[in-house]
Amino acid sequence: MSAIYILIGVGLVIAGGFLGVFLWAVKSGQFEDDYTPSVRILFDDEEVHPGGGSGQKPPGRKSIQNQG
Repeated sequence: MSAIYILIGVGLVIAGGFLGVFLWAVKSGQFEDDYTPSVRILFDDEEVHPGGGSGQKPPGRKSIQNQG
């Protein structure tokens, strides 16, 4: 029976810790921007086109001429 008291105490300490972390996150502004994530999917990412004329190669791609 004493084990249940220990488990209840540990559970309350853990719940208090989670509540403290949640309140800290709210006060520090972690949940301020709730609009941007919902519309982020509507905008296209900037893409680098290989023949775009900028002279830059996309990251991670090797030139065919250098693979000799």
